[in-house]
Amino acid sequence: MILCWLILICLAGGLLAWLIERRGPQWPRWIALGALTLDLVLALGLWLWHREVGALPGASGWMAELSWPWIPRFGIRLHLAVDGLSLLMVVLTLFIGILAVVISWTEIQDRVGLFHLNVMWVLAGILGVFLAVDLFLFYFFWEMMLIPMYFLIAVWGHENRIYAAIKFFIFTQASGLLMLIAILGLSIIHYQQTGTLTFDYGDLLGTPLTPATGMWLMLGFFAAFAVKLPAVPLHTWLPDAHTEAPTAGSVILAGLLLKTGAYGLLRFAIPLFPEAARTFAPVAMGLGVVSILYGALLAFAQTDLKRLVAYTSVSHLGFVLLGIYAWQELALQGAVMQMIAHGISTGALFMLVGALQERIHTRDMQRLGGLWSVVPRMGGVGLFFAMASLGLPGLGNFVAEFLVLVGAYRVSVPMTVLATLGLVAATVYSLRIVQRTFHGENLGGWAPADLTTREMAAFGAMILALVWLGFYPRPVLNTAEPALKSLQVIAAPAARVAWKEHP
Repeated sequence: MILCWLILICLAGGLLAWLIERRGPQWPRWIALGALTLDLVLALGLWLWHREVGALPGASGWMAELSWPWIPRFGIRLHLAVDGLSLLMVVLTLFIGILAVVISWTEIQDRVGLFHLNVMWVLAGILGVFLAVDLFLFYFFWEMMLIPMYFLIAVWGHENRIYAAIKFFIFTQASGLLMLIAILGLSIIHYQQTGTLTFDYGDLLGTPLTPATGMWLMLGFFAAFAVKLPAVPLHTWLPDAHTEAPTAGSVILAGLLLKTGAYGLLRFAIPLFPEAARTFAPVAMGLGVVSILYGALLAFAQTDLKRLVAYTSVSHLGFVLLGIYAWQELALQGAVMQMIAHGISTGALFMLVGALQERIHTRDMQRLGGLWSVVPRMGGVGLFFAMASLGLPGLGNFVAEFLVLVGAYRVSVPMTVLATLGLVAATVYSLRIVQRTFHGENLGGWAPADLTTREMAAFGAMILALVWLGFYPRPVLNTAEPALKSLQVIAAPAARVAWKEHP
């Protein structure tokens, strides 16, 4: 029941935060914070209890599992399960969720209860995506994430929020419908072969498919996950959504929603269609490299600080796409590490930009400069997370990108060499953030207040997390390793990509 409670606490906490707003604006904030903290305690307790347990997807080796009939006529079950991979994503979701509530404490003053309802329900949807192992249930949570995030952008966003919200909705809804068609197609084919109608992940694994059918179904899944990741050329919704969203919305988008796309590729797209994934791997790795370089180029060209950080996500998550489709042990470990480290570091940058905009009401880098002497704590925090973004050794981002490149090198040397150029570009745009914002002359005469104790506590937790991941990543790698090995066994053909792996 712990898996069910993780979702129900978020749903109930959001509803209670909305209903209790009449008592004062502080009540919704404390209720949301308390519910997420309780969820995080449950998730960490599960992690500590099962830290030595591996999990085999589709078998009885899950760390925890809940399976109830939901719509028996169509073989749909309320089937939730967690292994090392999904557990890490659950912990990341709750950690980032808490920080999103904390950083919005003073920013959101209008309809505070409704705001926290949407925050909590989008987090509940994300938790459901990471826990669902019935494909219909997975799609239900996938679409559930969409509605609250749409309202977060459309109601509490900035100047062009309606345009950004509609664009976000169209991209994610259209790609989600493609995935639904693929889910239904796979289930029908399985029914024709076995006489059993089911959407259960474990039952659908290994369903015999013709090469053409497998490719079309896999592309349906890939489209939905690549839009959420996002991969070039399906990324164009992201900068607008990030730029117009409130700070909490940007943090959840960068830290969590994008990770659902990477998780979907790891959990569903490749294991369900290993032969199609093997054929498609060169194209997917190529898209990963293009995303790395193109995202970095566009980031360097931005003058809007928030839009710059948004394009860095396209670049950094290109490493995730490259590592996943290399389907090599080190590359997969690096991809998981990048999902976690990027969620923390880029989420922190959005928090920093949000704090700055709340104080001086601009994100235009041409108007900024010279802020270090005025807000030294903000400058130091900005420098730290800029260094994390460029992959400074000793921080989690370096470990992640290093593992991806070492693993991808054994699969394709040319792709790895091109991807390495992204590290050079990251250095340029990361240092540009610090130079244009905090150094130079303070021509605007800015004199904002420095980071408060509440804000420093949030940033301090993220700093400690990145340093821990950089110096001692072993607990995270050990937790993910059994799940990743199980996925490699299930999708063994996908490991033999078009390029011969070097020993």
